[in-house]
Amino acid sequence: MNSFEELEVWKECRQLKIYISKLCKTLPSDEKYKLTDQIIRSSRSVNANIAEGFGRFHFQENIQYCRQARGSLFETLEHIYTAFDEHYIDDKVFLEFKVLFEKCLKLLNGYIAYLLKTKIGGTNK
Repeated sequence: MNSFEELEVWKECRQLKIYISKLCKTLPSDEKYKLTDQIIRSSRSVNANIAEGFGRFHFQENIQYCRQARGSLFETLEHIYTAFDEHYIDDKVFLEFKVLFEKCLKLLNGYIAYLLKTKIGGTNK
């Protein structure tokens, strides 16, 4: 694999990021510098950490960045719960997000497991 762009986990998390970007355009304008900003930042952080970890060339560093990506994914989920609790989004939107979230989480956990297995079986630090 030559680039993070080839990773299925990065591709799927990118779709989640795009979904969040569109969703945030529907949130109230008084949340622009509060909730909206937080949701956008955390969703972008998922992809950024996957990409940065890929570029580190050491399994342990890549794993650590993927763990940070997972943390950002859960942070995004928390912000979506806030949007739901404040009635900014309805059940349908919340459930659509949850489907994307679960797919990203599964792929991210699988990628971390792959990196751990490769680290143990390989010679890369």
